[in-house]
Amino acid sequence: MAEGRGLPYSRAMTLSSSPSSAVALPPVPALVVQAGGGVLLHPDGEIETLAGGRAAESRLNQVRPLVCHRPHAARRLGLAWFAAHDVLELFAFVRPARFCAPTPRGLARVMGLPVPSSTAEEARTLAWAALALLDDLAVLPPGAATTAEARALAHAMAQGGWAWGGPVLAALGGAGEVPPPAALRRALAVWRALPEVEEEAPLPPPGAWPVAPREARARLAALLGTGAETRPQQADYASAVCAAFEPRLQADQPRVVLAEAGTGVGKTLGYIAPASLWAERNEGTVWISTYTRNLQRQLDRELDRLYPEPEEKARQVVVRKGRENYLCLLNLEEAMARVATLPTEAVALGLMARWVRATRDGDIGGGDFPGWLTDLLGTEPTVGLADRRGECLFSACEHVHRCFIERALRRARRARLVVANHALVMVQAALGGLDDDTRPGRYVFDEGHHVFDAADAAFSAHLTAVEAAEVRRWLVGAEAEGGRSRARGLKRRIEGLIDPDGEAAALLTEALEAARSLPGPAWPTRLGGGTARGAVEHFLVEVRAQVLARAAHATGPHSLEVEVRPPAPGLLDSGRAVAAALSEIVVPLKALAGLLAKRLDAEADTLDTATRTRLESMVRSIERRAVVPLSGWQAMAAGLGDPEPPADFVEWLALERIEGREVDVGLHRHWIDPTRPFAQTLGRRAHGLVVTSATLRDGAGEEESTWRAAEARLGLGHLGAPVIRAAVPSPFDYQAATRVLGVTDVSRDEPDQVAAAFRALFMAAGGGALGLFTAVARLKAVHARLAPDLEAAGLPLYAQHVDAMDIGTLIAIFREEEDACLLGTDAVRDGVDVPGRSLRLIVFDRVPWPRPDILHKARRALWGGPAYDDRLTRLRLKQAFGRLVRRAGDRGVFVMLDPRFPSRLGSAFPPGVAIERVGLAEAVAIVREHES
Repeated sequence: MAEGRGLPYSRAMTLSSSPSSAVALPPVPALVVQAGGGVLLHPDGEIETLAGGRAAESRLNQVRPLVCHRPHAARRLGLAWFAAHDVLELFAFVRPARFCAPTPRGLARVMGLPVPSSTAEEARTLAWAALALLDDLAVLPPGAATTAEARALAHAMAQGGWAWGGPVLAALGGAGEVPPPAALRRALAVWRALPEVEEEAPLPPPGAWPVAPREARARLAALLGTGAETRPQQADYASAVCAAFEPRLQADQPRVVLAEAGTGVGKTLGYIAPASLWAERNEGTVWISTYTRNLQRQLDRELDRLYPEPEEKARQVVVRKGRENYLCLLNLEEAMARVATLPTEAVALGLMARWVRATRDGDIGGGDFPGWLTDLLGTEPTVGLADRRGECLFSACEHVHRCFIERALRRARRARLVVANHALVMVQAALGGLDDDTRPGRYVFDEGHHVFDAADAAFSAHLTAVEAAEVRRWLVGAEAEGGRSRARGLKRRIEGLIDPDGEAAALLTEALEAARSLPGPAWPTRLGGGTARGAVEHFLVEVRAQVLARAAHATGPHSLEVEVRPPAPGLLDSGRAVAAALSEIVVPLKALAGLLAKRLDAEADTLDTATRTRLESMVRSIERRAVVPLSGWQAMAAGLGDPEPPADFVEWLALERIEGREVDVGLHRHWIDPTRPFAQTLGRRAHGLVVTSATLRDGAGEEESTWRAAEARLGLGHLGAPVIRAAVPSPFDYQAATRVLGVTDVSRDEPDQVAAAFRALFMAAGGGALGLFTAVARLKAVHARLAPDLEAAGLPLYAQHVDAMDIGTLIAIFREEEDACLLGTDAVRDGVDVPGRSLRLIVFDRVPWPRPDILHKARRALWGGPAYDDRLTRLRLKQAFGRLVRRAGDRGVFVMLDPRFPSRLGSAFPPGVAIERVGLAEAVAIVREHES
């Protein structure tokens, strides 16, 4: 319905330059959504409000409005989809490989437009941003090859139904023109424009010269530049870290530094200083590993100080992730081939082609790939183009010399600093080396408190339906998937390496036939319907039956787990059958890999480089992708009859559910202490290790006991080497800048009370608030009660698991929007780095105790019972509290709504910051006063 009038949007209000007369917006309104409704601003200034539901869907499909992040808008209006001109799609076409927070204010900041402060201004901003982007296209040189390529792509996208096709073609001077087929083929074959990766001679081993503390201090001063704030703590930290870059004195005993640096010390530059010096002096490489991709991006930005020239930085610094994070050019080519018969796919693939031409390194899991592009276009044509299932053809692929993965691997061998993540480092350690079997000698583990969790994930084994089906897919290839799958299977990948009539081919056939005992397509239907096929599916039926028979609350919506022992008779019998079936796959695969390895030796003097590389890669792939997991599962299944699992392990059965829907089932095995294999596979082989964080110790008890607990948690005692400890306190005055409140009169089990408390606290802070939850269901319940009132008060509310955005995008919005509020779980707590006023209040719904599952039960028994629970909880609280103050001048309040918040957890907070027990009304007053 029409509500009134506002200022119209027009070109005069947009730009002061004289853009092409061909540039014009479609005559459609601009849409801004809020909780429960939306506002349409028409070009003539008319304002129209929309409620959610079918009426809104019909109206929006009629007017096809300008919008920012259509999936998010649709979710807020309660719709699945609606026709629209998404300004983010236009942004991705015009400014590929560039990020903006996907909101009107985010667009305004990146594009240099006035930042809107009202709903109507946000709507106008969408129009202004779209006009500015079209103007960028209008000034491109009309005869340039890149302009012709953009016109051809835009034409294909317009043919596919892209709403922006007409305006973009008009801006590019291509309206009414039909590019020749050859031009379209060239535009889609974007990989041909990428530079080729060149072969280089192998490097000699690095030296072992140390870095003196005075040298590290001097390098740090140079990185900071003249006039930088003096921080003696940072220089002390850099000096302490130098010990990890001393030459090791004995094999299997690395130099180890365990360094805790309080927030604000500047630990990143503190370890970059000695690490970069060591790498330069010794012509070697230091791997810097952090926990999340978001933190990798932050680290990469910090390295601009060390290498301000982009070309030099590209040579000296490489950001490394797993293969599944890089776009696969063969997958892209196969997807592009479908455009001729499925024109609608041209929209997504055209935007991907624009990104491929602009990307720095092809990192589709972060880097310069905007996470919201997957929200807009879907998984299959974006991150689905990565090699997520280990199906690389290696040197048999026609794109190998332009491959993003190959480029990253080769650059990493010669780089001085490699910025990795814990998951990659741990997986490669578990598999015995990097993709090319190289082993770095020097590591810095930033966010070191997560080393345990990363090792736990890498060194565990899961005989589950999902995992087993993936191995079958890797071996057999696509089956009954309508011809759309890119799964190639081992037979396709090994073509040309074996005689099709020889022994290796016979072994391959034997293995592939045996692999059909693994779960195949449509396994979920068969497991629940009693029509299992093959030994593994029959085993999983028995696993499911035991879980449902023994678990408490088996009929609820949540995931279930039970002890393995004593196994039901059916589980025991089917386990023996699984062990035998898996052996029938493993034996021929091992023999096949052996024949390939023998060929490497027998033909060493005649093999060309490409074939040798391909053979080596195939041997590694068979071992890592099939033999290792299958052998582990075989041992797990065969051991079900033993009275106990192997020493040092814990096993359980689980039925995984998402919102009541069964998604996986199987047998799990974890190390009780996963740092033992970490120490053996990586730690002892390294020459130097720095493990650093702001939250290594929980602050409880005497100093020596806290250090011992940290060393035990990180597995440093398994290295057999002395550990140098360093603790550098934060320079911040937390007592003056922060408050910690424990609210005593809110019932944590009453959603209405909890939501009311969040509402009052968030409004008292005026936004800039982060709500942390220990359960997704409670987060959603609070969000539903909270959103309308906050939006009405002008405080945007975003939520993990609710909004149609990935977590990185949500955090980026939260950082940009000073008065926004964000609800999230553990991933938000660990990933938020938001300095300034954008984060000034943290509210926990309840104490974040460890989940009392079977795995935790075993670790709790090993590491101190209730004291272990308290230690983990204190570390979580300490990590969350550390988000509040990121730089000098920051202030904030930490609130726990759980009345059962025990005082013994208070050591998680800095000295002098005590827990204040207050009622909700007093807490609200304190927050309001602190904010003022």
